[in-house]
Amino acid sequence: MRLDKYLSECTGKTRSQVKALVKKGLVTVDGVPAKSPDMKIDETSSAVTMDGKTLSYEKYVYYMLNKPEGYVSATNDNLHKTVIDLLSGENTRDLFPVGRLDIDTVGLLLITNDGALSHDLLSPAKHVAKTYEAILDGIVTDEDITMFKTGVDIGEEKLCKPATLKVVDIDENKGHSRVYITITEGKFHQIKRMANAIGMDVLFLKRLSMGSLVLDPALSPGEYRRLTEDELNSLRSK
Repeated sequence: MRLDKYLSECTGKTRSQVKALVKKGLVTVDGVPAKSPDMKIDETSSAVTMDGKTLSYEKYVYYMLNKPEGYVSATNDNLHKTVIDLLSGENTRDLFPVGRLDIDTVGLLLITNDGALSHDLLSPAKHVAKTYEAILDGIVTDEDITMFKTGVDIGEEKLCKPATLKVVDIDENKGHSRVYITITEGKFHQIKRMANAIGMDVLFLKRLSMGSLVLDPALSPGEYRRLTEDELNSLRSK
């Protein structure tokens, strides 16, 4: 790999910025000051420092984020803050959220630069299950549960694929139901449209899991961490 590409991918700096640092003698490769930004290095074994700091190259990175309200699941947006903005201090170049959560939906979001894994998790053919906690403004009945199980009509040509609707508790005073909903698709506003199909609105929505990946309860809204090796291996094995 070219040195300037390596430096840029490790630090998030532009090619022109890293070239300037090389010219100033602030970059070393295997203990020797780099003479040219276009020199070739072995990104897996070369010892590279920049301004006295040792760099480490990772082709792919994976972050689990507990998405808060008010952020859009995008890499950039002219009107709202994005989930990428929450990864302060990280090299966010080429990172993107895997799938989308609405601006008012919270919970588990995977952020990575691994396009192949993202495709596997989002492909309809893979049937990756996603579980949400929701509060609905109505009392869920056995008929509603059966409708989810057989396929809900949300106004498209085909019914939604079978989904699971599980009642966690009922607030009789408010007339609300707290439920877990598990789907294997990712249609636009799917949970909200499924709730509307049984005559209810979604008051609160939080994604708890995606495939084998489960939201870490230690992460407060807006916090993130890297995936563990076990989490990553489990995702890849599906």
